[in-house]
Amino acid sequence: MGNIGTPELLVILLIVLLLFGAKKIPDLMQGLGKGVREFRKAARDIQDEIEKPSEEKKPEPKKPE
Repeated sequence: MGNIGTPELLVILLIVLLLFGAKKIPDLMQGLGKGVREFRKAARDIQDEIEKPSEEKKPEPKKPE
């Protein structure tokens, strides 16, 4: 698959405009933005968990009986 140029993007945008209408596009883009933000947050959380040094459990002190 080659690079997508300006004419191809214009055709895609025109098709989206025809399919969904001008009133629905802002809602679609807002939903897409929320999805991307959630994905990035989840990826960042997973990355933090992987990079976090594993904390070894310290043995609990014995209680006097």
